[in-house]
Amino acid sequence: MAPVDAALIDRVKQAHRAFPSGVTIVTALVAGRPIGLAVSAFSSVSMEPPTVLACVNSSSKSHADMCDAGHLGISVLSRTQSGVLAAFARSGGDKFRDVAWHQGRAETPLIDGAAATFEVQVVSRVEVGTHSVFFGEVTGVETSGVAPLVYLGGSFFDGDRLADP
Repeated sequence: MAPVDAALIDRVKQAHRAFPSGVTIVTALVAGRPIGLAVSAFSSVSMEPPTVLACVNSSSKSHADMCDAGHLGISVLSRTQSGVLAAFARSGGDKFRDVAWHQGRAETPLIDGAAATFEVQVVSRVEVGTHSVFFGEVTGVETSGVAPLVYLGGSFFDGDRLADP
């Protein structure tokens, strides 16, 4: 592998900050225990069959357990859930202790009050650099009609306040 160009990495980070995205929590049930973490990379992949992807940093304490999970929950946080984000953005501890959640059909933990939730069956996982990319076929989806929490330029915004150009 070629040496890392630190200047290029800084420019790539800056470019990513120009791309607004929803804020997602990825969860799984492992040995009867819910686990989860905030992730910044989530995307639709296909509609036939409905497939999404989520990227999990290999250095995360939850990474190994996520790799063993057959199903993942992906919750797109709503505009009122910055506290939920804070709970799942930290490393370690019981992230679910003060967070309302329920189990989906495959017993996957899903965050209550989220703008949207996806239950996915993991169909493949690819290791790319510092992350594992999980591809999952959607087996269940819920929407609340509440606007999402939006990340842009290193800050979080109320998705209900977005304006037409």
